[in-house]
Amino acid sequence: MMEHRFPDGRVIRIVRGDITREHVDAIVNAANSRLAHGAGVAGAIARRGGEAIGQESDAWVRDHGPVPTGDVAVTGAGALPCTAVIHAVGPVWQGGAHDEEKLLASAAQKSLEAASERGFASIAMPAISSGIFGFPKLRCAEILLDTTRAFFDATPAGSLRDVRFVIFDQPTLDAFVIAYKARF
Repeated sequence: MMEHRFPDGRVIRIVRGDITREHVDAIVNAANSRLAHGAGVAGAIARRGGEAIGQESDAWVRDHGPVPTGDVAVTGAGALPCTAVIHAVGPVWQGGAHDEEKLLASAAQKSLEAASERGFASIAMPAISSGIFGFPKLRCAEILLDTTRAFFDATPAGSLRDVRFVIFDQPTLDAFVIAYKARF
């Protein structure tokens, strides 16, 4: 839908669609700290990816404990058309006075770092925390776009070349378009 290409060929894209159908190295799951994949993006990823995602998520929590807000866990992708799922735990919106913006930026940053550490070239990310966690959609879009741009600026020789924000619903897409146009 929209695309900003940097001079070195790296790209940030806004895509309307189903994240579970993206052919990328990794997709980001908007997860909760227990990696329980019930509804929203997490539910769609678990349904499309199959039982392996739930089993690996359960094992990850058993081995490491719950994922802290603002952090990530990485599992295989099951039947999804990617190599890995990066489970990013974004904050529940509580009015903005509980470090929600900082925690959302951290979840995005750590998702990008996890992809880069594994040598991935492409990643698809949803609007973390903007669904049932209630984070304001426009502010979510601004933070995710700004974090990605800052990541690209800080890692000019990194493996990550293609970051796609894959948005399913129109109100969230509208927020991303507004944030994108203000930045690029």
